Amino acid sequence: MSQPRTRQELYDLIRETGKQEFILAEMKRLGFWEDNQEKPSLPEILLTRQSELRKEISTLVAKQRKVEDPEKLLQEYRKKRLEDSRIKQQENREKRAKAKEEKAAAWKERKSKEILYLGDDISVGLADKKSNPTQLQKFQLPDFADAAALATAMQIEVGQLRFLAYNRRVTKVSHYQRFYMKKKSGGQRLISAPMPRLKKAQYWILENILNKIPVHEQAHGFKTASSIVSNALPHVGQDVVVNLDFKDFFPTVNFIRIKGVFTNLGYSSHIATILASLCTEPDVDQMEMDTVKYFVAKGQRVLPQGAPTSPMLTNILCYKLDTRLSGLANKNGFNYSRYADDLSFSAKGDATENLTKVLWAVRKVTESEGFVLHPEKLRIMRKGARQEVTGLVVNEQLGISRKHLRKFRALLHQIKLTGWEGKQWGTSPNIVYAVYGYANFVRMVKPEQGEKLMTEVQSLIAQWKVKPQQTPPPISNKLTNKISEEQEKLKKEDPKKDDDQPGWKLW
Repeated sequence: MSQPRTRQELYDLIRETGKQEFILAEMKRLGFWEDNQEKPSLPEILLTRQSELRKEISTLVAKQRKVEDPEKLLQEYRKKRLEDSRIKQQENREKRAKAKEEKAAAWKERKSKEILYLGDDISVGLADKKSNPTQLQKFQLPDFADAAALATAMQIEVGQLRFLAYNRRVTKVSHYQRFYMKKKSGGQRLISAPMPRLKKAQYWILENILNKIPVHEQAHGFKTASSIVSNALPHVGQDVVVNLDFKDFFPTVNFIRIKGVFTNLGYSSHIATILASLCTEPDVDQMEMDTVKYFVAKGQRVLPQGAPTSPMLTNILCYKLDTRLSGLANKNGFNYSRYADDLSFSAKGDATENLTKVLWAVRKVTESEGFVLHPEKLRIMRKGARQEVTGLVVNEQLGISRKHLRKFRALLHQIKLTGWEGKQWGTSPNIVYAVYGYANFVRMVKPEQGEKLMTEVQSLIAQWKVKPQQTPPPISNKLTNKISEEQEKLKKEDPKKDDDQPGWKLW
């Protein structure tokens, strides 16, 4: 027993152990009572036992007092329960907070590796990650186990992939810049140009997936070594030429159809949903509230006109359509070709008598394939009138309207005299770019004539020290050879025909 340092500590110790016990302990400490632990003396044993009994009696007395006063006992019981409850509540709060933190961390970790939801209307099928390796191998396409594998291949984070593919009904952010361009036939066409991050993702899809898929040989739009020239060549020198046009071509192709394209290529529903969402967008209304702009979707997701993936997706989607129309044309002695949403048919001789039957069948086939022909854009051009296919004259040989060429030469003459300032060609705001582009267009159709015009344009650029926005791409040798072969073939059939045979007014 340690020596009390203050009087109050002395009183507390005496009250706790008892006076006799305290005296005994002090005598032992000071050496007046020998400490014989093995054989304690009787007085020491009695004093120790007396102290224990006093403590027990004190405890029993305290309990008795509580029993005698039930109200006080109940208060103490309630107080203890309340204290225990508070301790338990605090423990539960700490457990819930810890569990919430762990759940949030686990969810964050899972979101960084998975895409579980992409918004309303398009998330069905995200749980299905089973692909068709045989079909993918058939087209030499990359396989992706999940969104994380796709994001890795695209060199972006899963979170960014989710952001680009998410279907939002109302949002402050738009992945497209929308503007209108004048149509050649009048009116305006809505162009949806993807923003840089989405455009990069779409170009990746185009280069690594879509460009590997073979399309029908009669589809000439957006293919290597194909152009409006290759599209027009089958219709040169025919007795009748028919042009048709789809109504709302890209808006007709919705999210479900594009998802079906990727699924048929062998991709799982999980990957097909993400890819289809990246390649589509809903029509939106732009609103402003409290100086904040909102984009409100007003329909289902469809192919945007302006995305690099849209043209090739339509080519793939139209493979069956092209096969059926090509077979229909061959059966009735007609030629068939398609450039984007422009359909062209032509025939000569007795086959022209099948025209009505062919047009009726074409309408039925296109409707069964999910497309609608524009009722006001059917053009039937017979021999003797100017026949055109995708803007090129095809009466006797491939050519360009002499009226346009005369206007273009007149424009070059005016530029030579007074410079580029104040001149206009077409709808382009940049006159140098527009003139350069048209000269290149002529060179693509009629190489010799186009080279002369291109030399003149370059001379005017050097004379007035201006530069076009970009250099036009070189003409494909394969395409040039094809044009030359067709021109020579037509000359052999009728050597009197001149290269500058004028086109004739249609109606």
